[in-house]
Amino acid sequence: MLAAGKGTRLQMSDKEAPKVMRTACGKPLLWYVLDALSFIDKKNVVIVVGFMKNEVMDYFGSYKFAEQKEQLGTGHAVMAAGEELRGYDGAVLVCYGDMPAVKAETYKALVRAHFDQGNDCTILTGESALRLPYGRIIRDKSNGFLHVVEESDCTPEQLMVTELNSGVYVFRSGMLLDAMSSLGNDNAQGEYYVTDLPAIMRAGGARIGIYKRDLGDEIIGVNTLEQLAQIEEILHSRSNRPL
Repeated sequence: MLAAGKGTRLQMSDKEAPKVMRTACGKPLLWYVLDALSFIDKKNVVIVVGFMKNEVMDYFGSYKFAEQKEQLGTGHAVMAAGEELRGYDGAVLVCYGDMPAVKAETYKALVRAHFDQGNDCTILTGESALRLPYGRIIRDKSNGFLHVVEESDCTPEQLMVTELNSGVYVFRSGMLLDAMSSLGNDNAQGEYYVTDLPAIMRAGGARIGIYKRDLGDEIIGVNTLEQLAQIEEILHSRSNRPL
């Protein structure tokens, strides 16, 4: 569970907080993600913390934690959890603490597809009517996974691709650790991106699968106050409670 970010655009002058501790409907964003993942035993959940880590750890103290001491990208956050994965060769679900609208049934279906297809990595993708600045899934001539192209790097043709990368993955742990050793930060931001890992694994002969689903508003990640308000409305509507 990646939960180390500050969320600069969510910070308010009167109160600082980690992004995942911003509240919607009275609960932290991270609470909703962990609730959707309650089918996984708490002892098997690792929360990667960073900015104001104690606030997260105090609230969710019954989980395991790994610290990302510098925020150098999503791939770097996964690296921070590497020690917790040593000696384990099962499936690893990588997800985000700022995506509270993803439903339990979606996570379960992704994990099920990973095992059913016998994949080494399975990517949750989907289409949404929302205008979202997400990476595009580029497929090969056989309609299999080729790579992810971030929106800012897309050609005009790639921008026409409607299949979006949700950023949620299931990896075979041993292969994930191997791929992380080859992960670089040769980009304008100088950061390590988890989106590069499937292509690294594919180049090494791993089986990369795609689980495509109509994600609708589940795919929203909270990065702005407007998105926080949008998420609160979505969560209210699901609870059938008036605003």
